[in-house]
Amino acid sequence: MTRKVYYLSTCDTCKRIMKEVNVDDSFVKQDIKTEPITEEQVETLYAFTKSYEALINKRARKLKAALESNPVKTDADYKKLLLMDYTFLKRPVFEIDGNLFVGNSPKTVAAIKVALANG
Repeated sequence: MTRKVYYLSTCDTCKRIMKEVNVDDSFVKQDIKTEPITEEQVETLYAFTKSYEALINKRARKLKAALESNPVKTDADYKKLLLMDYTFLKRPVFEIDGNLFVGNSPKTVAAIKVALANG
């Protein structure tokens, strides 16, 4: 049974969701600011989403500037962005028993709760 959460310790939304879904010691917690996501981890996330773009935080403050100097022509270009700056990962990302939940929409949070209740 795998339970992991990629989050940002300075993100109030991440903290709120982690508390709401009751992230406990059964979870491996990775603060992406102090422990940046690796290329291997990005590949693992991609295996679930089949899209690097789906993992991108389109509201990241630094994204606009990064896109100016690194224009996106293919989905693989989003992978470069994910590895460039931790703020570009849409978060939190929950990996629960073979399922991946990306982002903080109410629908995603509800799905996380269901997955944890069934696990």
